[in-house]
Amino acid sequence: MLKAKNNCPIAICSWSLQVEPEKLVPIIEELGSPQVHLALNDMLDTPQLAHKIASKLDISSTMIGFPQEDYTDLETIKITGGVLPDDSWESNLLRIKAAIELTANMNVDFMSFHAGFIDESQPEIFNKMSERIRTVADIAAFHNITLLMETGQETAADLAAFMRHIDHPNLGVNFDPANMLLYGKGDPIEALKALAPWIKHIHIKDAVKSETPGEWGQEVAWGEGQVGADRFIDTLSEINYKGTLAIEREAGDQRMTDIKSAIAQLTA
Repeated sequence: MLKAKNNCPIAICSWSLQVEPEKLVPIIEELGSPQVHLALNDMLDTPQLAHKIASKLDISSTMIGFPQEDYTDLETIKITGGVLPDDSWESNLLRIKAAIELTANMNVDFMSFHAGFIDESQPEIFNKMSERIRTVADIAAFHNITLLMETGQETAADLAAFMRHIDHPNLGVNFDPANMLLYGKGDPIEALKALAPWIKHIHIKDAVKSETPGEWGQEVAWGEGQVGADRFIDTLSEINYKGTLAIEREAGDQRMTDIKSAIAQLTA
């Protein structure tokens, strides 16, 4: 198993590789990591393929996305993200159930997703999200799975308040430091500390925040942005994090090079 210098296992986010699931195994093995954060979006109708991948690779977590999500700009994803939109809630609930069942059948402990926009200042939205997240967390609990909410759309303080409010044993956090910058939601290191009690899985991704409020920041290769790679890894030791570090690269035209660079930095 490939491990970082802090002894945390290293994984690769499958969607970062931009290949069909059938081609995933040899690429992950070539990178020296038998672990993968596995997107299930293209395999819910072909679960046998997911099982085949699971027989070859160690899956740190699965991941599920939703068809209605639109990342054109911050306002659009705020409206379309996760389980918040009413017109897609029922179909997304079925999608989540299927993904949880597949995750459980592969003996994987975690499934991550972008839950959607949470805003405590808007009681109607907050209450709706609370009810829906409890619903899917209960389904996960039935199958002995922990659902991981992706960081980004809220400040760490708001997400921590939501986690305390829900107080569900089968709900945790997949911490993405770059998302804090991309969404303009605060310092990744401080967010890491604030969310430490709930963090079960981590993305290794870097970014530069936008100088214009309300606009996307820019993702960059690990170590080239404002996360502060060395400080980030040091802080993981401070919070006693022992879980997986999953390298994610969603931008740029040299993803394999950037992923290999991230592996080199993590293991140096």
